[in-house]
Amino acid sequence: MATTDRQATTLALAHALSAAERGLAVIPLARTKLPALRSPHRDAPTPEPFTCHGECGRFGHGVHDASTDPARVRALFAAAPWATGYGIACGLPPHHLIGIDLDTKQETDSSTALRELALRHLFTIPPTVVVLTPSGGRHLWLTGPPDHVVPNSAGRLAPGIDVRGAGGYLVGPGSRTRHGAYTTAPGTAHLAPAPCPPALLRLLLPPPVRRAGGGTTGGDGRGLVQFVLAAHRGQRNTRLFWAACRAYENGIGATLLAPLLDAARATGLTEREARATIASAARMTARRRA
Repeated sequence: MATTDRQATTLALAHALSAAERGLAVIPLARTKLPALRSPHRDAPTPEPFTCHGECGRFGHGVHDASTDPARVRALFAAAPWATGYGIACGLPPHHLIGIDLDTKQETDSSTALRELALRHLFTIPPTVVVLTPSGGRHLWLTGPPDHVVPNSAGRLAPGIDVRGAGGYLVGPGSRTRHGAYTTAPGTAHLAPAPCPPALLRLLLPPPVRRAGGGTTGGDGRGLVQFVLAAHRGQRNTRLFWAACRAYENGIGATLLAPLLDAARATGLTEREARATIASAARMTARRRA
């Protein structure tokens, strides 16, 4: 490995350990911004019945490897000596991090779009951590309440604005990628992630499911199943994850497993994909109850 790469890896590990000390779960990233460790199941001779999210005990499960334990973080980086950055998992306790990604790649002004949203919905972004990307974009760090699961989305809030929520990650400041370094904006490094304004949080969450009679999701979960059935391409996993989280939070996860699987398959997901998404929702809600 070149000296510059070794230096970048050492620096990334130092930043990752610092983030872990603050309660932010981290994973090593390659210069591509993707998780540095490949799946240990990539060479499996036959497809597995469901996707492993780390239950096997090996590294290589992306954001599911994320940890705040210094020993585990060091072990992750030792297994990926080519890593030059680190990712910070969103949606996990204690911060339940939400990332607002103001992109510059599209022919839109994402900062202006966010200001217009703030004016229209009467919220203000509080002082918080801001990370500058090599392309000139910005990542705003916010925290969410533990009883809400914010899904990932791309352009749903407004063109050029992506959201990193449960199951996603943000590239941490101090990381180096093919396009340059991620840095903390001046004057924000000492800040803690600020609570997401309630009006903005309402925009980030999926809308409540409405039944024909006008009420919200019923105790039998039929509204959750309909919510999944209404998913379009690009939002199928997000809707399934959100519905499964609500089902497990309400104590009907096991009862709704088969109906949710049927609904997910009807939208085009494979049973393997659907089972993996539902299993992730079950684990996340179980961690919050623990």
